Amino acid sequence: MNSELRAFFDRVRPAIDTTLNELLPPETASPERIHQAMRYSTLNGGKRIRPCLCLAAFAGYKEDWRAVLSVASSIEMIHSYSLIHDDLPAMDDDDFRRGKPSCHKQFGEAIAILAGDALLTLAFEVLSRSKDFPAEHILQVISTLSRAAGTRGGMIAGQVLDIEAEVTPASEDELEAIHRSKTGALIGASVWIGAYLGGASGSDLENIRIYCERIGLAFQVIDDILDATDGSNRDEGKATYPVLHGLEKSREIAHDLMKEARSALSPLRGRGRLLFAFCDYLESRTD
Repeated sequence: MNSELRAFFDRVRPAIDTTLNELLPPETASPERIHQAMRYSTLNGGKRIRPCLCLAAFAGYKEDWRAVLSVASSIEMIHSYSLIHDDLPAMDDDDFRRGKPSCHKQFGEAIAILAGDALLTLAFEVLSRSKDFPAEHILQVISTLSRAAGTRGGMIAGQVLDIEAEVTPASEDELEAIHRSKTGALIGASVWIGAYLGGASGSDLENIRIYCERIGLAFQVIDDILDATDGSNRDEGKATYPVLHGLEKSREIAHDLMKEARSALSPLRGRGRLLFAFCDYLESRTD
């Protein structure tokens, strides 16, 4: 990872964790078990890529990235909700998450479902209480995140398409739609929201939108490549780029997406420096 990007991520991650700890209900608050599950799933590590990207995009326009911490933390809550539900037996049926029992293995399926629901609703409660930005800006953020999490090209749409692809193999276009929705939508929204709240111009936001589309898809293509080469078989029977295209072609697709993402950032000059470095990080990922 680029040294400047690494230093930035290392600086903001503890602040994100602290903010999440403050925003999540305490384990001792009734009903205790649901709050324990919410905290267990959200505070058990993770790279915090999405909130870090939100802060990185914001930092391209404003120095005080702490102003957007609650917004970035709400994005992580939405991500955590999606992981809880993805791991359920009716979805991806994963028993472990980040080296620990997944939420439904630790707390049972019913509590896991409710913990995911609670994190999603808490995220929007946190956003609605924000006093750091004008109300109309927060409304735009809420609208953007609702779409990224929903059925119109968002995470839920991607999950449905992924489930359907287990029965009928996905075509190239369908696989791209799965990845853009299930993974790319929230990553892209994270970056766009950071730049928007930072005061990016209309032309900058349009270039960032293009960057977000490319980076969101590339992130999942690279995930597919890593999963196909680590011997875990976790994607067995799933629609992935290596299954459809093979490893070498998948690497070419990821490289081309990174090239297009970098090109979209060129007009931003220094304002997109951290986002540009994130492309380098993605191409060098090993986990």
